[in-house]
Amino acid sequence: MSEKYNIAVVGATGNVGREILQILEQREFPINNIYCLASSRSKGKKIEYKEQEIIVENLSEFDFTKTQICLFSPGGKISAEYVPEAVKKGCIVIDNTSYFRMNDDVPLVVPEVNAEVLQDFFNNDNRSNIISNPNCSTIQMVVALKPIHDVAIINRIVVSTYQSVSGAGKEAMDELFEQTKNIYANKNKEKKKFTKQIAFNVIPHIDSFLENGNTKEEQKIINETKKILDPNIRISATCVRVPVFISHGESINLELDSPMSDERAKEILNSFENISVIDYRKDEGYITPVEAAGEDKVYVSRIRQDDTIDNGLNLWVVSDNLRKGAALNAVQIAEEVIHKYNEYLK
Repeated sequence: MSEKYNIAVVGATGNVGREILQILEQREFPINNIYCLASSRSKGKKIEYKEQEIIVENLSEFDFTKTQICLFSPGGKISAEYVPEAVKKGCIVIDNTSYFRMNDDVPLVVPEVNAEVLQDFFNNDNRSNIISNPNCSTIQMVVALKPIHDVAIINRIVVSTYQSVSGAGKEAMDELFEQTKNIYANKNKEKKKFTKQIAFNVIPHIDSFLENGNTKEEQKIINETKKILDPNIRISATCVRVPVFISHGESINLELDSPMSDERAKEILNSFENISVIDYRKDEGYITPVEAAGEDKVYVSRIRQDDTIDNGLNLWVVSDNLRKGAALNAVQIAEEVIHKYNEYLK
């Protein structure tokens, strides 16, 4: 019988936490015991996993010595407090928050793109035992760009994101639903989670503003892409929240170091793991966020050359932000760990 592992899911009652549990079940991750952890408000709630009801435990009371791998998705402040505690008790932590991503001793991993960094990580006797999951928009972009960058070096990226409200949590999804309903009922369009009305609107503002004019979300994409793909790439990002429940879209303009035809780009992308090219120059010959929801692949459409710059290429990239953009990527990292580095698990 293959080895089974003790797993904790931190933030188990949130959007990403629930998705992690579903993906662990769907991919038949070899689990001995699974622990669902959340705040004291959620203690005692029941979550279904493999036709069983798992009782949610209070994170602050949990003994991490019972687990080998912890999948964290509770928010940056909570991770900052409890990830070090889990590591101290011997756990390998895969953290979905932004808190540790840019630390030099924490690998930022998208398995299809840079799984090899885990080898150096585990070979280091002084490793942090923390592996970070990148930002949702970063993940789908670097998956789409990796096969292109391997053939023709990307010198510059200009990306505009169209990010669904689920990236801001369940309260944000509820706000879009309630505002939409109230507009039709001619009622007050109350806003709580967003700075402006989100129903029937788009908001060019995700996270707080920085001194350079970027938002934190835009800076995350820039910094994380450099760390994962290539530190020499120049990147400009504009992040926009749109009234869609699930899946992010990205309009990406590339400046390459050598020419690449549309057909060559399609061929390269189609041959890469977990990418699906849907690109027909006719009505409905492209992917949209609604169609990507619930799917695991990164979808690429609208592939075409940009004749306004040398070696320019345009792409439209879509993926489910809760799955590949968060939960699935975290589980894939855990799979890499148990398949290649399980001797490091206590």
